[in-house]
Amino acid sequence: MNTALRLFAWLLAIALVALPVVAVVNGWVGAERWPLTRLRVHGELERVDAAQLRAAVLPHARRGFFAVRLQDAQDAVQKLPWVERAEVRKRWPDVLEVSIVEHRPFARWGKDKLLSESGSLFPLPAGLPVAGLPQLGGPDSRAREVVALYNESKRLFAPLGLEVRALAMDARGSWSLELDNGAEVVIGRADARPRLARFARMLPQLLSRHPQPLKRADLRYTNGFALSWGAAAPQSNASQPAQASMA
Repeated sequence: MNTALRLFAWLLAIALVALPVVAVVNGWVGAERWPLTRLRVHGELERVDAAQLRAAVLPHARRGFFAVRLQDAQDAVQKLPWVERAEVRKRWPDVLEVSIVEHRPFARWGKDKLLSESGSLFPLPAGLPVAGLPQLGGPDSRAREVVALYNESKRLFAPLGLEVRALAMDARGSWSLELDNGAEVVIGRADARPRLARFARMLPQLLSRHPQPLKRADLRYTNGFALSWGAAAPQSNASQPAQASMA
């Protein structure tokens, strides 16, 4: 009996010590005594809405310094538009710190996404002007390949005074791009970089021989390109296919 009483007394003592700690950690008590009253934000923020940020962290800050669940608060912040990643910390005695890295748009991706400078895909925010961004596309899992070929294409066509307006890989892995002069370039699946390099090298000669604007170039040939030219005069709408040899 004495042993049972001693065990009961020992458990009661532990409970009396542990229960206040559990109550504070779970926010049952102590939120008013140790409140989080200040929000400190770090990061170069241009697009993250301050009101949305406060609304995201406020429910978590109400739990108090000891009970705030930092991971839950961090997850809430990372769901906000334009937030690429976030970190939430607490500083004694009453500060909740939020560090944010914003998405920096690099290109449009498909119909409803943007690609950030770091290679992350995120939803296209409503009302965002995107006219100055290139249009890229392809399977989401191959975004890095698309960006790599886009950068290579920019390097190849820049000396010619041309910009790559759009680049895409279809579901079968076939590439195509559009230049800012309106020309469509069909690259194909294999040897995309060598084909583009040959085409860019020969393009000044091809353009010098034709007064008509280049409308389409098909690079899927072993020894040449299939070219379609636009009309030389406004009244004519015919295109003239031609073969350009690389020999």
